[in-house]
Amino acid sequence: MFYRKSGYPNDGELVICTVKTVHYNSVFVNLDEYDLRAMLHISEVSPGRIRNIRDYVKEGKIIICVILKVNKDRNLIDVSLRRVNDGQRRKKLSLVKHEQMSEKIVEFIAKEKKLEFRKLYDELTSIIFEKYASLYECFEQVVVADLSLEKLGIKPELAKQLNELIRQRIKPPEVMLSGKIFISTYKSDGVEVIKTVLGGALALSENASIRSLGAGAYKLDVKAEEYKTAEKILDQVTKYVEKEIEKYDGSYSFERMESD
Repeated sequence: MFYRKSGYPNDGELVICTVKTVHYNSVFVNLDEYDLRAMLHISEVSPGRIRNIRDYVKEGKIIICVILKVNKDRNLIDVSLRRVNDGQRRKKLSLVKHEQMSEKIVEFIAKEKKLEFRKLYDELTSIIFEKYASLYECFEQVVVADLSLEKLGIKPELAKQLNELIRQRIKPPEVMLSGKIFISTYKSDGVEVIKTVLGGALALSENASIRSLGAGAYKLDVKAEEYKTAEKILDQVTKYVEKEIEKYDGSYSFERMESD
C-alpha cells in the first residue's frame, strides 16, 4: 500500500504495524502508515503473564496497535497491542482494506492508460489529499454525495474514468442498528400470537430482520444507507410490536445493542 501519513501519530491513534525484531522483553515494529519505528513492551503485548513473547508476535507479522506515547524530541514511540479490542481491530483493518481497494482502482486505470502506477497515484493524491484524508474517503463521496472529481481539480477524461470505475467497485455504506426485543403472552396460542406480531413487524420494512435468541428474546437488525432512515425503521418496528402484543395482554421490552 502506497498510502502514507506525514508527521507523527497522535496518542490514542490506532496504527497498523509490521513486526521487525522480537527481543526477550520488547518488540520493535514499523508504523506502516508513517514509516516510523516504535517499541512494544512485553507488558503491552497481552494481559497476564507471558512465558514466551513469540507466542504472540513474530517477525513479519502485521498487528494493530494503539499509540501510547510519542516523544518527538527523542524520536521514540510506545505502542500497545493488548489495549486494542476486537471491534477496533476490525475497524482499522477495514479502513486499510478500503484504501487498498482504492489504490487498485487507480492501478487499473494506470494500466488502461499505459501510465506508471506510482506517477498517477502521486498526481491524484496531490489533489485529493488537500481535502480528504485518504483516497477511499474521497472515492466514497463520489458514490454517497455525487462528488465531482473534475471540480476537485482532476483532469476531465481521467475524472470520467475514475467516476465510472468507482461507482462499479464501491457500494454505499450501510448503517446497522440492532436491539433485543423481549415479548411474551399467556394466551393458549401464545406461540402463534408472537409469530403473527413479529411477522407483521417484518412486513413494515424489507430492511428489518428478526431472529429468535430463545427464552422470549428476539434480535432485531435494521440496515439502511442513512442513520436517520435506520432509526425511523427501528422506531416503527418496535412501536408496532409493543402496540400489537398489548392487544393480547402480553409483555414487551426493548434493549438497544451497541454496534462495534
